[in-house]
Amino acid sequence: MTRPAPADPAVPARWTTEQFLRLVDQGVLGPDDRGELLGGGIVTTAPSNVGHDGALGLVSQAVFRAVGERAVVRVQLSLVAGPHSLLEPDVTVVPGTARDYERTRPKTALLVVEVSDSSLKQDRLTKAAIYAASGIPEYWIVNLRDDLVEIRRDPSVEERRYRSVAVARRGEVIEIARLSSASVAIDDLLPSAPGR
Repeated sequence: MTRPAPADPAVPARWTTEQFLRLVDQGVLGPDDRGELLGGGIVTTAPSNVGHDGALGLVSQAVFRAVGERAVVRVQLSLVAGPHSLLEPDVTVVPGTARDYERTRPKTALLVVEVSDSSLKQDRLTKAAIYAASGIPEYWIVNLRDDLVEIRRDPSVEERRYRSVAVARRGEVIEIARLSSASVAIDDLLPSAPGR
């Protein structure tokens, strides 16, 4: 009968953000190692494809325009979402000014946006639960597969889910709930439709 290999006692069953960041400080994880800490598990991320990159450019530009100087827009930079999650959302809108984050990572956000194609299931399930549990008030998934934007609001921290889930399509405009008069056209978030 075969037995499972013994676990390495130096490897925690569930990583904390501090332990994960120590791996970076010690050089175990380098700048070219793409990964996130999701609920205590280290998850590697594949390099993005040209479609994702193009959409990310559109999303970041549209959100920068909408937000202006009222908050900080960060693109693929870290966000501490609880003691066991350190993510690098595609676009994050955080309160304050850029100087507030010179020596610390944000631990909250007004809005998180993920551009999603091959990562759609993880963005809908795992990341939505993490963002809701950390009280992020609004989470958008720019769904490239279905050519729409999924909008999640009203997080239930205890239930680890968003109580409001809506869909916005081309021709519609959505507002960033925590920033009055900050609106974004769905057409500005989505790549050009074929034939346009």
